[in-house]
Amino acid sequence: MATTMMSLLEVLKGASEFLGKQGVESPRLNAEHLLAHVMGLKRMDLYLQFDRPLGETERAPLRDLIRKRGTGIPLQHLLGTVEFCGRTFKSDARALIPRPETEQVVERALTYAGVSSILDVATGSGVIPISLALKLPDATITATDISPEDLSIARENAVLLEVDVRIAFHEADLMPPTEGQYDLITANLPYIPTDEIPTLSREVQYDPLLALDGGPEGLDLIHRLAPLAMERLTPGGHLLLEIGIDQSEQVMESLKRHNYRDIAALPDYQGVLRFIEAAKG
Repeated sequence: MATTMMSLLEVLKGASEFLGKQGVESPRLNAEHLLAHVMGLKRMDLYLQFDRPLGETERAPLRDLIRKRGTGIPLQHLLGTVEFCGRTFKSDARALIPRPETEQVVERALTYAGVSSILDVATGSGVIPISLALKLPDATITATDISPEDLSIARENAVLLEVDVRIAFHEADLMPPTEGQYDLITANLPYIPTDEIPTLSREVQYDPLLALDGGPEGLDLIHRLAPLAMERLTPGGHLLLEIGIDQSEQVMESLKRHNYRDIAALPDYQGVLRFIEAAKG
């Protein structure tokens, strides 16, 4: 029996409709990414090949990926990659999937003058220190995470982006075991209140619990980091945090208690107060 052929556009429409019925946000965009991945193309190249016929051999692997995406497995895990600050990083179940707003941590970090030593705490897949290493070739950069799984993918990403000799990775609970002072400490710590975790989207449920759970109010690790970072910052050095929605006032009060100065809450591109910066007096 001859194999039924369908055009690329027909396959794309069918995949999009299925994902939409499964409650996937942006179903067409997801379908495009997965089809491009299967075909070894850039997503935009699909638009030049809508009439291309696809047989069962090409449709079968796409069907499997579409089915998995429909169950809630994150797109990034299926692709094995995530885009961050214009670069492609490995992404899988070992570490939190980097969110687009975290790119603003890198953008803000690059505005501070005279930064020659940087520490990224709870580095996850390493996107913050790697992105900074690529932008600041003369800076000394250290990164920590309590999870060996996170550190394994962070190191792989550092090799992938060719900055592995530039970043010292340490398995540690917040602060590295080594001595040293830092001009800048960045941290995107777990900030979800424990009771809220079961209510998160099914995609977020695939992130490691360790990367989400911030304790009863979501602020346990941030409160712990504040005094530790103060001890390790150079005079005038900055602490830059990514936080959860409606946490800015509590975090700023915590930093005031530990004698930080120039404390400010900064909005993300949606206007949410998502970042806190402060300096050592």
